[in-house]
Amino acid sequence: MSEGQLARAKTFAASHRRGDPLLLPNAWDVASAVAIAGAGATAIATTSAGVAWSLGVPDGAGLGAERAAAVVARLCAAVDVPVSADIEGGYDDVAETTTAVVRAGAVGVNLEDRSGTGVFAEAAQAERLAAARAAAEALGIPVWLNARTDLYLTGAGGLEEAQRRSEVFAAAGADSLFVPGLTDPAAIAELAAGPLPVAVMVWAGAPSVAELAAAGAVRISLGSAIAQAAYAVAARATAELLGAGTYDATADGIPYGDLNAALTR
Repeated sequence: MSEGQLARAKTFAASHRRGDPLLLPNAWDVASAVAIAGAGATAIATTSAGVAWSLGVPDGAGLGAERAAAVVARLCAAVDVPVSADIEGGYDDVAETTTAVVRAGAVGVNLEDRSGTGVFAEAAQAERLAAARAAAEALGIPVWLNARTDLYLTGAGGLEEAQRRSEVFAAAGADSLFVPGLTDPAAIAELAAGPLPVAVMVWAGAPSVAELAAAGAVRISLGSAIAQAAYAVAARATAELLGAGTYDATADGIPYGDLNAALTR
């Protein structure tokens, strides 16, 4: 692994701070990553949903380590900021997938505990997190391991279960606990008092960055929200063209020359 990747890994880890959280937009291809970096982002995460959609498959259908790593490699070659890889549940082999995305340039890994419509047992997910940690250490990169739990999204549990998982996942080598679906500042504050820093996912209508920072969140990401918004523009522009015969939905696009220049490297 390169000295540059090692430096980016250290920078990425140091960006997870209480009171001044890492604001982490999610990209799905090179153009979206370049646009996000150009807008001032200090780090970028992939969104597994956005990546899957861009490749013509639904989210959660088994994107696979090879395709996930290929996207990470392209993003890391296109931007200078740290990149964190969403590897969903780790696909066929957590260690092999972690190795693939870190070799592709990632300095962070997001590993979820979703299993079908529920979640893995705590002990089973701890083993998977430990495998990811060992794989990263074998490559000599201090990867930030973001342990995602889908308790809230699947209805498998609430705050008490999340607190228990925080303890188990910390012992397995996780660096932070990510709980999509949890945005209540009071609950985040309780969880942040545990052994792992807390990462949250936001969307339109969620509490502000200031509110979440005050609650103790160290990382705030947008998940698939940017990709969804981009595809919504495509749908609105098409409907307007076919209906009213006008084109106003495209008015706020990035100028052609600016985007083309940003990708000329």
